[in-house]
Amino acid sequence: MTTALRDLIANPNAAELELIARYGMLPEDARRERAFEAFAEGGLPHRRVEGWHWTDFKAALPVIESPSDPGPSEDPLPTEDALLFSFTPSGFTWPEDLPDGIRVLAKPEAQAFGASEGMPLGALAAALAGGKTKPGTLMIEVTGEALPRLHFRFSGAGEANFARVQIILRPGAKLNVSESYLGGAGLTASLMEFSLQAGASCSRTVYQRTGKAEVLAATAAVQLDEGADYRQTTLAFGGKLTRLETRLTHQETGARATLNAAYLCAAGHHADITTEVRHGAPACVTRQQTKGAVLDGGRGVFQGKFFVPRNVGQKTDADMQHNALLLEEGAEVFAKPELEIYADDVECAHGNTSGALDPDQMFYMRQRGIAEEEARALLTEAFIAEALEEAGELEDVLREQAREWLAK
Repeated sequence: MTTALRDLIANPNAAELELIARYGMLPEDARRERAFEAFAEGGLPHRRVEGWHWTDFKAALPVIESPSDPGPSEDPLPTEDALLFSFTPSGFTWPEDLPDGIRVLAKPEAQAFGASEGMPLGALAAALAGGKTKPGTLMIEVTGEALPRLHFRFSGAGEANFARVQIILRPGAKLNVSESYLGGAGLTASLMEFSLQAGASCSRTVYQRTGKAEVLAATAAVQLDEGADYRQTTLAFGGKLTRLETRLTHQETGARATLNAAYLCAAGHHADITTEVRHGAPACVTRQQTKGAVLDGGRGVFQGKFFVPRNVGQKTDADMQHNALLLEEGAEVFAKPELEIYADDVECAHGNTSGALDPDQMFYMRQRGIAEEEARALLTEAFIAEALEEAGELEDVLREQAREWLAK
């Protein structure tokens, strides 16, 4: 490694040196360089950086190595009627036959990432995606309506897995997208970019389940034009350190976004749900519901922000709610909901609660002969169910996964 490359990050740890080395082995590209420099400016985010205080990647990732546990978990999301795109540390596969209305380009080179400064781990994915059998950028153009679901699977044994996907929905197009983050790599960093043009609609479902030794950063950047409708549902079980981050911008009037999530964290698992929504056009609507349940030794993090500019944000209608259950002593939940509003003609609200299960409800169920563990599982499932209702055909699968976790 040259001295110049080593100097990209101040006081790098072994993991950051490995990332620099991986960058140095890729073909030279000005756009790739800009993305990596945006990451390298601060290196792996750590607790002294606002927005990463409870999710310290530098501390969790001193070195990048293959996890010692058996490998990725099984993918519960069905793929029989879907188009499967698979990313592993060693390669990439995608369907050969595509229906009319979907066009896919696997670009070997990187593409410009204008928001790289605000999303350091998204910038890292943009910079290190590609090489050998994997595309630098997978570009997907959608022009149809009645299309198969696109399913993206991130898994496999290896040290690190990087991927970048751009999805463009042309005016009036409709698409269902699902993603499974299954572990098996010491570090997984992905960047999903969605651009919805006028009247387009997209439903996105994200499932995450990795081992205790694995670190994950799944970043999404979403842009909505006039009348676009974007719905997102996430179910996360955490890992050594996981962050599922969404940055969404309402670019034109009348756009609508729904951002729902549920996290379930057992001992040794950390799940971070972070979102930021910019209402950059009048009369846009955002609804956000996040539910969490955490056991002793687990940690859940929620960070949500609505930004409403002074002039273009008028007539904004936005609501953010986060509710968490601490199921045992020793469980940890950290939450930071934020409203930054400069417009004066808006309807914006947010709420945040955390606590234990209602003892009166537990008493009611125990009085009817239900065992304590079963009663706790039933109440917890009912508590998080609201956050999964927008998943459409995948709602039952997500609820079954939550039910299995609660039964353990």
